[in-house]
Amino acid sequence: MNSKIFKRVKEEAEYMLDTNKTIREISKHFNVSKSTVHKDLQERLLIVDETLYNKVKEIIKYHIEIRHIRGGESTRKKWDTI
Repeated sequence: MNSKIFKRVKEEAEYMLDTNKTIREISKHFNVSKSTVHKDLQERLLIVDETLYNKVKEIIKYHIEIRHIRGGESTRKKWDTI
């Protein structure tokens, strides 16, 4: 793995742990695609640092569990402003 990718993967994981941001928010922060962040955190991070991977996996699991709530809130806000 390229050292640049290795560094980015660690930075994304640490950023997620520090801020509890979603994959979409992390992709905007690091200026890479959502697909890249997802692959970094789901596949490459396991190779780089397994303990960090397990911590990030729990945060991602939480985001998946509450995504239907966030979607509903977003729709409500959209229609409340109209």
